[in-house]
Amino acid sequence: MLSNFAIKVENLSKCYHIYDQPRDRLMQMLTRGRKQYYREFWALKDVSFEVKKGETFGIVGRNGSGKSTLLQMICGTLNPTDGTIQTNGRVAALLELGSGFNPEFTGRENVYLNASVLGLSNKEIDERFDKIAEFADIGDFIEQPIKTYSSGMVVRLAFAVIAHVDADILVIDEALAVGDAFFTQKCMRFLREFMKKGTILFVSHDTGAVVNLCNQAILLNQGEVGEKGSPKTVCEYYLETLYESAHSKKSIPQIVQQKEIIEPLELEDQRLKFINQSKLRNDLQIFEFNLNAQSFGEGGASIQTVHLLDETEKPLAWAVGGEKVILRIVSKVHKKLDSPILGFFVKDRLGQTLFGDNTYLTYREKQIECQKDEKIQADFKFYMPVLPIGDYSITVAIANGTQEVHKHHHWIHDAIVFKSVASSVISGLVGIPMLNIKLEVAK
Repeated sequence: MLSNFAIKVENLSKCYHIYDQPRDRLMQMLTRGRKQYYREFWALKDVSFEVKKGETFGIVGRNGSGKSTLLQMICGTLNPTDGTIQTNGRVAALLELGSGFNPEFTGRENVYLNASVLGLSNKEIDERFDKIAEFADIGDFIEQPIKTYSSGMVVRLAFAVIAHVDADILVIDEALAVGDAFFTQKCMRFLREFMKKGTILFVSHDTGAVVNLCNQAILLNQGEVGEKGSPKTVCEYYLETLYESAHSKKSIPQIVQQKEIIEPLELEDQRLKFINQSKLRNDLQIFEFNLNAQSFGEGGASIQTVHLLDETEKPLAWAVGGEKVILRIVSKVHKKLDSPILGFFVKDRLGQTLFGDNTYLTYREKQIECQKDEKIQADFKFYMPVLPIGDYSITVAIANGTQEVHKHHHWIHDAIVFKSVASSVISGLVGIPMLNIKLEVAK
């Protein structure tokens, strides 16, 4: 019976011996373990998970959480202290920048070296070299030593190789953060095509990419699995831990140059009058504010109510895409706030942020001070985008400080959930009402 998993990790641990001075290493050898001259550092402790064939599996975590150690053991370049790893299929990995490349060799020579390590014969590399060079798109640099490359060029070449070795499992470690926008989009197109038939282990600090690409995810925290489940749940928990730890760190605020704010002209898509009287109207069912939704924060303020209103400030049970709405957030202050900020994100069912805003830029020169037991209200008036059929949510928060340095006092995930039950969206995450669409035979 064929196994259904691509990667299986059971009770995996990795311990490093830390010596305070070089002579301690020698003394450890001479005493043959009768006395311990080192400190133990456990990079991983009892990590277990399974990646099914055809699944895209995300791993998130702060620097030093053990992600790179885990990937190196999965790829076979590092031995575990305890536990087991099983893989089914050919594994191709893009780990640390330039790993597996000889800086003295040319790009061409490194293609042959890297591809042969991944299991291709010279004949197979000959047949694929032109496609690899075309994918990398580094021009004549392919004949130059790797040490002359920029970091982006190294990633281009490394990704081009693993994209053409017929791997069953791809291991991607934060590599796409280095390339330019055009190459990143090319890589994303390749990954989406590969996802149809292969397995991907994807490590990134970009929670949006993890939510967008992955089926399952885990959070590594100090070498242990801190959370496991859907990418949306794991990434939300990861963001909470980041915000909590950020409160104890100091950063230098940036000076925001004051600019004249010009009110935009109010534009109208006249087609909406027709569309909103037809079956193409984008109907959005709004559910009530959920005060018990998952939340976190310092507790200096708490969000009391969240509503979507129409232009006359009446609460909406149904809204229509393309029409004006008001998002109202009301919060009660439990201790003095000298620079409160209220904001929101609209997310799709996968947790991808579609749009959002906060009050900071508008009120940075006229900050509102709030005393204990006072209430503060923020209204955001905007055109609701036309949304594809599906489930959506609004995350809301109140903080104190500046855009760059602030403390979250109450952050509520999925405070309001709403459902798009009919839509005229052709493609994309949202539909923007067009000012005009014209089609004619060019003269």
